[in-house]
Amino acid sequence: MATIHVILSGGVGSRLWPLSRKSRPKQYIPIFDQKTLFQKTVERNQGLCDRLIIVGNKNNYLLSREAIKKVGKQDFEEIIEACPRNTAAAIAFAALAAKSEDILFVTPSDHLIENGDHYKECVHRAMELAGEGYIVTFGLEPDHPDTGFGYIEAKGEDVLGFREKPNLDTAEKFLKKGNFLWNSGMFCFKAGVFLEELRLYQPDIFHKAEIAFKAKNEIFLDNELSCEIPSVSVDYAVMERTTKIKVVPSHFEWSDMGSFDSIFNYFKKKGHPIDEKGNMVIGTDIHTEFLGLKNAMVIASPDALLILQREKAQDVKKIFERLSTENPELVD
Repeated sequence: MATIHVILSGGVGSRLWPLSRKSRPKQYIPIFDQKTLFQKTVERNQGLCDRLIIVGNKNNYLLSREAIKKVGKQDFEEIIEACPRNTAAAIAFAALAAKSEDILFVTPSDHLIENGDHYKECVHRAMELAGEGYIVTFGLEPDHPDTGFGYIEAKGEDVLGFREKPNLDTAEKFLKKGNFLWNSGMFCFKAGVFLEELRLYQPDIFHKAEIAFKAKNEIFLDNELSCEIPSVSVDYAVMERTTKIKVVPSHFEWSDMGSFDSIFNYFKKKGHPIDEKGNMVIGTDIHTEFLGLKNAMVIASPDALLILQREKAQDVKKIFERLSTENPELVD
């Protein structure tokens, strides 16, 4: 039995436009102590697992290789998706590449986590539960009512239910109740157990992913076969349905870096300049003044400028989607 770190690296990072583009998604932007989130993910988990499998896509696998080379990691495996089919299929590919008893520790490539002893303790506990046949998720103890995350209602390590991203009023109620955790998007389980549950709850995904995996050309999946796989998140496909679910309550420092609000908080901790009204400039040294604005951000790239109020950070995705149609060169 081996322990395998599976990195999911197919995301675009549309909420971090214009820094993040299709050709260089957020996990490959070197603005985190001169490193990328992808590199930090690799480094953080070295020594915790025996093997590394990267599930990426045809547009970014060369970026993954470049990033790994810079941190000196040479022993890894790749599965390259031909078209994005969401996390259920991506994890299925990794599970099919492993032996049934192997334990998979699945993480996104774009999270920022403080790598301390508690993090390692949580991973080891998840592996223990996975070894007992459970499907394990990590639940982060919330420190504020965030509307950008899904929530897990828990009693100890038992999962009582999953909740979609709430409105602010509901998020505040979750925080007051005290037994709701942020859904981190990190998982741990035996490869065979995951595939059994996927086959039980989403047989179409299981069978079509298996067909595509067996037909792959070395590390590359076939486009036509891949596009037949339903695009479903692993939360909906398995986590919210399985009776084998457990959660590891965790309180290590964590952020999914999913919006400029997260970027603001990170840069603030690093001592990045902020004016007396809570305004910040990223990406340019041009002298900038804010008049009549507070809690605003200016994000500059060579060909685009974004000006936003922080409370609207989640809506940047709408701009990305509109530009994908109207001015695709600005998101490519």
